[in-house]
Amino acid sequence: MAVIKKRKASKNKIRKAIRKQLGYIRRNLRHIEQLATVVGLNSLSRQQYRNLLVISEVFRQQALMYENKDHRMSGRIVSISQPHIRPIVRGKAGTPVEFGMKISSANIDGYMFIDRCSWDPYNESGDLDMQAENYKQRYGVYPESIHADQIYRTRDNRNWCKKRGIRLSGPPLGRPPKDRGENRERKKLARQDELDRIAVEGTFGRAKRRYSMGRLMTKLAETSESQVAMIMLVMNLEKIRKDLFYVLIIAMLRSRKIPKSHYPVVLGYGNMAA
Repeated sequence: MAVIKKRKASKNKIRKAIRKQLGYIRRNLRHIEQLATVVGLNSLSRQQYRNLLVISEVFRQQALMYENKDHRMSGRIVSISQPHIRPIVRGKAGTPVEFGMKISSANIDGYMFIDRCSWDPYNESGDLDMQAENYKQRYGVYPESIHADQIYRTRDNRNWCKKRGIRLSGPPLGRPPKDRGENRERKKLARQDELDRIAVEGTFGRAKRRYSMGRLMTKLAETSESQVAMIMLVMNLEKIRKDLFYVLIIAMLRSRKIPKSHYPVVLGYGNMAA
């Protein structure tokens, strides 16, 4: 507590506090081993036995990092109740490290498709070819263009898309053309690609804000993945409902069953729904 209350503790004090806590856990685990030789571990409930295994693994990882003076480890456990969660370094302002599931998804005409869910940190740029193949499996052809973040625009992904006739969003590599008109058209196309890519970012934001994807209350990895899939399914059903309603409104407008004075209100609602 003396270290936690300090606004900025030194490295030596933090290391000393970690050494003391490791000693406390080592002592407690030794006591449990001595008691287990008398009564056995059968007296523990299933949840208690699971927590004991997780705590033992956490102690092993922390002791190894303390001895090696390192702060990184593959498969590092940061939660006893949810040992499948891994720290993910994002580099965002205020929250450089996040904890949770990493999702690779595709937004096709407003509908979300989950291509990969993982609790381990990974480089999402390696999923571009897999997601494009999933698109071909669904529709029978490759997409005409892929609007992706800058992290996806690697040389390997550019070459992979070029061989299959897919246009990858973003400016091409190399120097810009000397022709001002061509350069202006490239910038205009890159700007439009960024505007089109906003849809997938907005979908994730709406899922976190409106459908509680940002605060999953489930504990197990399987139940959390099922909850995310259900949220995406509900969002797609909502998109289908809005599309059907928009088509119905257009049909009613063409049949002139709605007075002309109602046109601005109906079109405004349709634009919001779209």
